[in-house]
Amino acid sequence: MLKKVTLRFYEELNDFLPPDKRKKRFEHSFIDRTSIKDMIESLGVPHTEIDLILVNGVSVNLAYLVKDKDDISVYPMFESLDITNLQHLRAKPLRKPKFILDVHLGTLAKYMRMLGFDTLYKNNFNDDEIVNISLKERRAILTRDRGILKRTEVTHGYWVRSTKPREQIFEVINRFDLKSVVKELSRCLVCNSLLKIISKKKIIDRLPPKVKEYQTKFYYCKECSKIYWKGSHYTNMLTVIEKLI
Repeated sequence: MLKKVTLRFYEELNDFLPPDKRKKRFEHSFIDRTSIKDMIESLGVPHTEIDLILVNGVSVNLAYLVKDKDDISVYPMFESLDITNLQHLRAKPLRKPKFILDVHLGTLAKYMRMLGFDTLYKNNFNDDEIVNISLKERRAILTRDRGILKRTEVTHGYWVRSTKPREQIFEVINRFDLKSVVKELSRCLVCNSLLKIISKKKIIDRLPPKVKEYQTKFYYCKECSKIYWKGSHYTNMLTVIEKLI
């Protein structure tokens, strides 16, 4: 028997919907017994983006079985509205922001490390590896692939809307409220390890002539042996950071 519900998605959740369903209440038909999680994700919205679902004015969890003629409202994370007494769906924020990025976000990974954020990235990570690492190390998944965020076991993740790296980093900083934890020149741009200060004497044979002459402070990555100093690349980095935050 064909059943019908009405749905309304709010704010940025409309990014996942086709134009004819955005910012308005619409009707949706279904036949089989289905959970509200499955119905919502069948429309393209990952559960990691949702903080509250109201069915006929009452908050429900993702396991709720949809009934004929239900009226469903779906909300993203709230910034100011107090919903303390309602049933939150989003897992509590991670105490220490850490991230793992999918294969489409290599440049974003470099920008994030530039700002000092703990960011795992490999261009050959598959979805299973990303999810497993996310759960084991409590890392939020950043991705351009909505499918990975629909997996039931995923607890923290964000679908990056923009395709432009500088817009992407702006998105991430705002979504996870990271402005206060920026710490430039603290992580290796290549492997994500924390940098240590190293004396000039220990690396002088690896430095270009002009760097030997003019630079005095150096940073070293123990994992991949890369050396950093505050040269023109650092000035360029600061310019990028100022524009981003």
